[in-house]
Amino acid sequence: MEEEQEPILVLYYSPHCPYSKKVLSFLEKIGKEIPLKNVENDLKAKDELLHLGGKSQTPCLFIDGKPLYESADIIGWLEEKKDILE
Repeated sequence: MEEEQEPILVLYYSPHCPYSKKVLSFLEKIGKEIPLKNVENDLKAKDELLHLGGKSQTPCLFIDGKPLYESADIIGWLEEKKDILE
């Protein structure tokens, strides 16, 4: 069986959003770090999120360029893939 390649990830988040906080806490719990973009203090990131994802909702995890919204879905995906993440 072929080994799964590590995906390219970027998490767009808002530090005041409780759902973003859930995802960030989960990443801390499993000891993983991924690139983060704070849409509250980075207007370019906010524009990117809207342009690439079609909406400005946070958190949004881009997985190989595809957006995944909803904290429960993001956490579920991270839980499932944690062994292939750095």
